[in-house]
Amino acid sequence: MKVMKFGGTSVGKPERMQEVAKLITTGEDSKIVVLSALSGTTNSLVSIGEALEKGDKQRAKQIIDDLEIHYHTFVKDLLKNGAALKKGESVITEHFDFLNIILKISFNEALNKDILAQGELMSTKLFSAYLEARGIDHILIPALDFMQIDANDEPYFDAIRVKLKRILNQHTDKHLFITQGYICRNSKGEVDNLKRGGSDYTASLVAAAINASVCEIWTDIDGMHNNDPRIVSKTKAVEQLSFEEAAELAYFGAKILHPTCIWPAQQEKVPVKLLNTTQPDAAGTTITQEAGSVGAKAVAAKDGIIAIKIKSSRMLLAYGFLRKIFEVFEKYKTAIDMVTTSEVAVSVTIDNDTHLTRILKELEPFGAITTDTEQTIVSIVGYQIIQTPELLKRIFDSLAEIPVRMVSYGGSSHNISLLIPSAYKIQTLQLLNKGVFGLG
Repeated sequence: MKVMKFGGTSVGKPERMQEVAKLITTGEDSKIVVLSALSGTTNSLVSIGEALEKGDKQRAKQIIDDLEIHYHTFVKDLLKNGAALKKGESVITEHFDFLNIILKISFNEALNKDILAQGELMSTKLFSAYLEARGIDHILIPALDFMQIDANDEPYFDAIRVKLKRILNQHTDKHLFITQGYICRNSKGEVDNLKRGGSDYTASLVAAAINASVCEIWTDIDGMHNNDPRIVSKTKAVEQLSFEEAAELAYFGAKILHPTCIWPAQQEKVPVKLLNTTQPDAAGTTITQEAGSVGAKAVAAKDGIIAIKIKSSRMLLAYGFLRKIFEVFEKYKTAIDMVTTSEVAVSVTIDNDTHLTRILKELEPFGAITTDTEQTIVSIVGYQIIQTPELLKRIFDSLAEIPVRMVSYGGSSHNISLLIPSAYKIQTLQLLNKGVFGLG
């Protein structure tokens, strides 16, 4: 059995959803299909929650009405007429009745999670209605019946495995299953979610839980490219990556794959394939235990970085100094991406400014604090790249005119990271594309 995940752009238009139906009915394998919400839906649902939190029910109502109009148009184009259209319209009515009811009750975070779940619930029900109209045998299995997170908001994997296998064992005569990405239940049994990019996470967790033959992530680009194709004109898909390489690229900004997606598949050694719904015959990118080749494979960029420098002559040989620094970030659950040290200073980077003011206040006793905002981490990733001859020289020769703020080298044998001002991001990616990959 294999897992196939389709993102919002892959189901965002009726004709794209129809293409997905063709893809999942090709081949003899049994399949679990994980769907995201229609493109743009989650953003609208987030906006509804934000408006309600501010008490602006008029704004929330307007967003709900606009979204409902969009869905009615979508359903008419997808299901055309007859019983299928009637069923699709009833799905829309059911979920938008709910969204209109929430305008009359008090807003809270639990309610917000229910709001955010509506996108995936609608997309899967509409897709199921389309498959039914086409006579394609399948079962719609609610993710809320098996996808679960614990009190720390981490997937409760053992429970997911047991519950999902129990459901599948009830339908041994079926070979096609449809379910929702992103949504789950928390430790209290309430509707919750796996955060942004959660549909990738769902797919990987499902694939690991059933020991799938492969986990396919279908998007609108033919695999992981060596550079950002939105910025750099000449890029190419990377044929094969190891789990470690893919995790580095996803964490440091490669948009095609969510960072959380790698871990579950890696634990159970389930290959992950990144494929293109508009070019289904393209090879895409395969992610496995093996790297396939040595050397630099791709560049990724992570924006919104803040650099914090703590300078103090007292830190020279001071036992426990770094531990105390890191404890401040741990206290506020703020992850550190990069670290550099000297005899009199330590610099770190973070990508979350939620607690920045309090963090800086607690760091003040340790020395003089300076911060640089609007920074970008650019990472060059590849198997054993720190052992690749001449690579560092090619990187820094390429970036001779770029003001590099920090360098992380040696912490991972698969990653060399540079901190630069965000204003230089496009230029840096273009220069590396030519200097490291020879793609001018």
